[in-house]
Amino acid sequence: MGRPSWPPDKDGVRLHVNIDHVATIGRLRDTRYPDLAEAARIVLGAGADGITMHLREDRRHVRDADVEAVRPLISSTFNLEMAATAEMVAFARRVRPNVATIVPERREERTTEGGLDVLGQEDALHRAVDSLRSADVRPSLFVAPDLQQIAAAARIGAHTVELHTGEYCVEHDPNRKSVALAELRVAAKEAKSLGLAVAAGHGLYYDDVRPVAAIPEVEELNIGHGIVARAVLVGLEAAVREMLRAVRP
Repeated sequence: MGRPSWPPDKDGVRLHVNIDHVATIGRLRDTRYPDLAEAARIVLGAGADGITMHLREDRRHVRDADVEAVRPLISSTFNLEMAATAEMVAFARRVRPNVATIVPERREERTTEGGLDVLGQEDALHRAVDSLRSADVRPSLFVAPDLQQIAAAARIGAHTVELHTGEYCVEHDPNRKSVALAELRVAAKEAKSLGLAVAAGHGLYYDDVRPVAAIPEVEELNIGHGIVARAVLVGLEAAVREMLRAVRP
């Protein structure tokens, strides 16, 4: 099966907004609000190109019913982040996101702490990727900007790699931040040369997103926490519009 061409090419990097932390607010008191479907409508109405949701094994924020409520609303791109477990692959095959991004998970982590070890679990990931592709779901692997991991992702048939930008985002020393950005550029170029689509995300904020968005091979960004945090102060629609101006000035 060849790599699908979804979505069509467009000018500028695409912005997909991760609404997990809208769900986090509700989980703090186990309330029926805020409504994730309404959040998705606002995000798309503000101009974002897609919605991302991470259904964790422990359901700490997004729950199955949230995904099932939001998925039918999305006519652009819906990206489901998930672990490579039989349960999650079966769920993805049922709800049919456009993209399923496989990420590493540890129950004790506050957020995803690094990229997948594709080399260390190549057979299992290959099976998950094949199962997703057979359901017409585009498989993406969340990886560090490591050339060996990227080569392994291409080898097992992934459509996309999402480059982990966490090391770049947490670095405040200008010289080390430049080094981290250079690593992302090299990784993106290598991934593209191997026939992979290239996304990026994790920890990006308004003041450091532009250099990543400007990497020629990066086609899309997945940003969640920063936008939701900004929305507390300015509202969700305004926060999305501000991020769009930052990534596509």
